[in-house]
Amino acid sequence: MSSPLTLIVFSRAKPGMEEELGKHLLALVEPSRAEEGCISYDMHQSQEDPAVWMAYENWRSEEDLALHFEQPYLRAFADIKDSLLAEPLKVQKFTLKS
Repeated sequence: MSSPLTLIVFSRAKPGMEEELGKHLLALVEPSRAEEGCISYDMHQSQEDPAVWMAYENWRSEEDLALHFEQPYLRAFADIKDSLLAEPLKVQKFTLKS
């Protein structure tokens, strides 16, 4: 099994879609947190630009993250994201170094 990893995902809503995007992103939080490999999953909205949302996620392993991407609620979001997003998601993966 791989080591734990952190994902930071930035989303930018189309103009006028800030609340709608937020509604869909916030709906991902509880089911994601319930996944066995999820260490933490938090959603944030920018104070400077309400169109920008950030997911801060910690996963037990790459394998657990791969399973996360297969979940029906995440696939459903993938199906509608283009109608909500002004640009592609910006996904960054990090590993803890200490």
